[in-house]
Amino acid sequence: MDIEKLFHDWRNSVKDAAKAKADVVYLTEFRKSKKAILIQEAAAKGHKTGQEREAYAYSHQEYLELLLGLREATEKHEELRNRMVIAQERIGIYRTHEANKRKEFNNYGN
Repeated sequence: MDIEKLFHDWRNSVKDAAKAKADVVYLTEFRKSKKAILIQEAAAKGHKTGQEREAYAYSHQEYLELLLGLREATEKHEELRNRMVIAQERIGIYRTHEANKRKEFNNYGN
C-alpha cells in the first residue's frame, strides 16, 4: 500500500470536493430563484392561478436544464466525497497494520 499516494490523492480531492459541494449548494439555491423568475414570467404571459404559474415554471426548459446541472453537480460531489472516505479508510487500515507490526515486534523482539 503506497501511503504517500493515498495522502496525495486525498489532499488533491479536498479542493475538488469543496468546489463540488459549493456547486450543489449554489444550484439548489438558484433553483428557487429560477422558479420565482419563471413564475413571474408566467404571470406576465397571462397565467392566472398559482397552480398554472407553478406548472409553467416546473415544465420550462430552463428549469429542467437547471435540474440536470444540479444532478450532475450532486453526482460529482458524492463521487469525490466517497473517494475521500475510501482514502481515509485505507489510511486507517494502514495505520492499524503498522500498529500491529510494532506490537508484534515489541512482543517477539528482533
